[in-house]
Amino acid sequence: LKATLCTDATIGGANPHEAGSAYVLIHHVMGECMGKKGVWAYSRGGMGAISGAIAKSAEEHGAKLMTNATVKRLLHANGKMKGVEMEDGSVLEADIVVSNCTPYHTFLELMPDRYDALPRDFVQHVSSVSYGGAPLKINLAVDKLPNFACLPNDSNGLPGPQHSGTIHFENSMNELVEASRQAHAGIPADQPMVEMTCPSAVDGTLAPPGQHVVQLYCQFAPYKLALGHGSWDDPDFKERYTERIFDRVEKFAPGFKASILHKDVLSPLDLERVFGLHQGQLSHGALSLHQLYFMRPAPKYNHRSPIAGLYTCGAGSHPGGGVMGVAGRNCAGVLLSDLGK
Repeated sequence: LKATLCTDATIGGANPHEAGSAYVLIHHVMGECMGKKGVWAYSRGGMGAISGAIAKSAEEHGAKLMTNATVKRLLHANGKMKGVEMEDGSVLEADIVVSNCTPYHTFLELMPDRYDALPRDFVQHVSSVSYGGAPLKINLAVDKLPNFACLPNDSNGLPGPQHSGTIHFENSMNELVEASRQAHAGIPADQPMVEMTCPSAVDGTLAPPGQHVVQLYCQFAPYKLALGHGSWDDPDFKERYTERIFDRVEKFAPGFKASILHKDVLSPLDLERVFGLHQGQLSHGALSLHQLYFMRPAPKYNHRSPIAGLYTCGAGSHPGGGVMGVAGRNCAGVLLSDLGK
C-alpha cells in the first residue's frame, strides 16, 4: 500500500526516500476535478480534446493558429523582442513572444547569440537545470481489457472498477528505491515503476467496440545510459526493455501480451525528438526543491525574461508540470500587468 501511494512521488525519477520527494507527491495530488480533491480524470476524446478546446477558444478570440511551422530563432534588438524567424526563412514580427517550450530550448537553442543577449548568470542557471527523471511511455491498442489475477474480469468482458483508475505493479518501497538507484547510475531499472491506465474503459470514443486503449507510464528508464547498458537509438535494446515491462504486467494480468494489437513506444530520446522535451523531461525541468517557485526557470525571471517582451508560459515556469494550465494563467496575468491591463 505504501509503495502504491508513493508512486506519484517518483514521477520525475525521485527516490521516495530522498528529501523533496514529498513535494513531488503533493504536486501530483494537490488539485481537484469536478469538485473532488486529489483526483485525476480522463478527458473525453483523449488528451487531444484538451488541445482542441484550447485552440477553439483561441480562434474564437481572434488568434490565428499555424501548424507544421518550426521556429528557427528568436529575433531581438537592444534588449527587446522583434519577432521570430521560421525554418523556411520567413519572419513573424512581434513585440511580444510567449514561449511554451522548455527554457532550455527557448533561451539556449533558439538564441544562438545567448551569451551576448542574456546575462551570463542567467545562461549558466538555465544550462544547469536538472532534466533528469524522464519516463518511458507506451501506448497500446489491445483486443481485450487486461484480466488481473487478483480481480478477474466479468465473463461479459465489460470494463469493471479495476479498469477505471490507475493500476500499479509495485510490491514494496524497496523496489522503487532500488529502481531509482539504478536509474541515477544510468542503468535502466530491472523492475521499473509501471503505471497503467485504460482510458477506453470509461470513454468509448477512443477504440472500436470490443477493443481498448491501454497506456503504460514507466519510470526509471534514464535518458543518459551508462556505458555498456544499451542505447535508446538501438531498436533491439528498446524492444528488449519494452518486453521487460510487458513481462512485468503479464505476471499480474496473464494473457496481456497476447492481447496487444499495436504498440507505440516512446523512450526518453523519442520524447525529446518528437515533442521537443529536453532529455524527455515532462515538466521542462525536474521538480526538485531547488528548482521550484521563484527558481523556475531562474531567479527573478518567473514568466518574464531578460529580454523585454519575451515570456515563458510552460511547465518550466511556476508551478511546473501537469495538465492544469496554471503556468499559462500566471504568465497571462504577468503579461497583462506589464501592459497595464
